[in-house]
Amino acid sequence: MAKLTKNQKEALAKFDTSAVYSLSDAADIVKKINYAGFDASVDLDIRLGVDPRKANQMVRGVVTLPHGTGKTVRVLVLCGPEKEDEAKEAGADYVGLDEYVEKIKGGWTEVDVVITTPNVMPKVGALGRVLGPRGLMPNPKAGTVTMDIGKAVSEVKAGKIDFKVDKFGIVHAGIGKVSFEKEKIVDNARELIQTIMRLKPAAAKGTYVRSIYMSSTMSPGIQVETKSVSL
Repeated sequence: MAKLTKNQKEALAKFDTSAVYSLSDAADIVKKINYAGFDASVDLDIRLGVDPRKANQMVRGVVTLPHGTGKTVRVLVLCGPEKEDEAKEAGADYVGLDEYVEKIKGGWTEVDVVITTPNVMPKVGALGRVLGPRGLMPNPKAGTVTMDIGKAVSEVKAGKIDFKVDKFGIVHAGIGKVSFEKEKIVDNARELIQTIMRLKPAAAKGTYVRSIYMSSTMSPGIQVETKSVSL
């Protein structure tokens, strides 16, 4: 077992690792135990009672966090000339098509979100091997394949994120920064959790939300009482 650092020991001493906390108390603790030398991300790990190997138990969706993520999101829009002005006016960082398709084929992926229009998906589809493993492939379900480019870019810039349960049945998502006020962390966390609750598959049996942990970059996780965020 790895030896704990001085900072880790100090963080663990500030809360009861065996206790379950309300969402508000967990947010308060995360802010207090942060020892990273930068504005660390606040993350949620939500374990669900689903079998993601079965299509009818897959949980995936999008949510717009009321206070954003605190991150500067770099957006690439792949579209034809008719949508370029709309994308630029909405705040897209990169706009174009063929030149970026070639750059991506060469390994360039210095963006956080890729948005495109349906009519250019044949060209974008060829980039699956590069974009897919990095979670950048545009998807209609995530709202990143759309004719309403301006709205899509604006929502992403404002704090819209997409999430998907992993093969272990866990949803991992960043919901803000430790510099956020506690209330903003709570609001963002509640919005994500309640969105996931509304997406409960009909085929899921037993307890749906099995556990919730909140943490920041490099900090231990604090368990959240699921009833404190129920619909």
